[in-house]
Amino acid sequence: MDPQAFIRLSIGSLGLRLPSTALTTAKSGIHAFASPCVCEIRLRGFPVQTTSIPFISSPESTPNSQNIASSFYLEESDLKALLTPGCFYASHACLEIVVFTGRKGTHCGVGIKRQQIGTFKLDVGPEWGEGKPAILFNGWIGIGKNRVENGKPGPELHIKVKLDPDPRYVFKFEDETKLSPQVVQLQGTIRQPIFSCKFSRDRISQVDPLSTFWSNPADGSYPEIERRERKGWKVKIHDLSGSAVAAAFITTPFVPSTGCDWVAKSNPGAWLIVRPDPTRSESWQPWGKLEAWRERGIRDLISCRFHLLSEGGELLMSEILINAEKGGEFFIDTDRQVREAAASPVPSPQSSGDFAGLSPVTGGFVMSCRVQGEGKCSKPLVQLAMRHVTCVEDAAIFMALAAAVDLSIEACRPFRRKIRRSNRHSW
Repeated sequence: MDPQAFIRLSIGSLGLRLPSTALTTAKSGIHAFASPCVCEIRLRGFPVQTTSIPFISSPESTPNSQNIASSFYLEESDLKALLTPGCFYASHACLEIVVFTGRKGTHCGVGIKRQQIGTFKLDVGPEWGEGKPAILFNGWIGIGKNRVENGKPGPELHIKVKLDPDPRYVFKFEDETKLSPQVVQLQGTIRQPIFSCKFSRDRISQVDPLSTFWSNPADGSYPEIERRERKGWKVKIHDLSGSAVAAAFITTPFVPSTGCDWVAKSNPGAWLIVRPDPTRSESWQPWGKLEAWRERGIRDLISCRFHLLSEGGELLMSEILINAEKGGEFFIDTDRQVREAAASPVPSPQSSGDFAGLSPVTGGFVMSCRVQGEGKCSKPLVQLAMRHVTCVEDAAIFMALAAAVDLSIEACRPFRRKIRRSNRHSW
């Protein structure tokens, strides 16, 4: 398998150093620092990222050089667009970091206007496309219009901007997951078959090796209950020789919670992701667990929570919200998870916020899977970091996870309260 070229642009080691006069005089335009300063990190064609900046009080101190505040992942087409002047853009695209005195907000119904301290700009150059590690900037730099005041330096920003190659494998399901599609690897215009995907929604038979993990329902199940739950769904990933190399199947049925018509967080459905056990033939080894449920609101969202299973227990790797109507992206990227958890002053409804211990385990981007919303023809597009794939079987387990994410969009659809006779066999 040949990877596609990606680069990771990381911005970190952020710190803000302010002269004492800037804190007490109005000349600099900075009046108060009751809340931490923040910065907006902008790069043409990408969403703006916002992060806080700590104050550095000691002249001799510098921020932790390993601390990553923001990352952008660029593929070949992104670099080409950045290096090509546009009709409505400046001749050179640039990385821009704008520092403000605090977050936007209101107080007693009156809007609080942020005050801009200064801006750091770094032009996008040809070296961005060389595919080699490079430190584009590292150190202190004066920012703001008045960089020197009364012979003393004005506000200074410490920043480290680094480029690292981050090659990825890119895969695509050639049809909807429930239609048992082929999975191909994309390399430019080449589409190379890598896996086949076999989906079924029947109850697992006792002769299937996966039945070891299956929990049979309690005796006395009624037909009406059967129609009010989605269970028995299974996806097997086969290599080109026809051998099953990964699988995902529902272990906890997707059922409507009490008093509502949808799968709620109080009782999520769950998938078990498994791979062949190398020590025992025809046996499977648990690898991960994916839970999914529906968040009701102005726009319905599907929440997906993934744990990696190990001898030490379950390790939370990702919690993502996907728009039920439009679809979205499921990803495992510990840098991004930690950053988003830190940006929220309180744990968000879909996240425990406890991702701090994950970075040493996985090291940034691991995988992403883009899926469509309910009722749409979803052909998942999957990207995998090359450093996490040592063999074809490693890629297969992520394909099983991607299939489970895609099918969870369907499994979390609201249930009808009354089942028509013509649709009694829909599920």
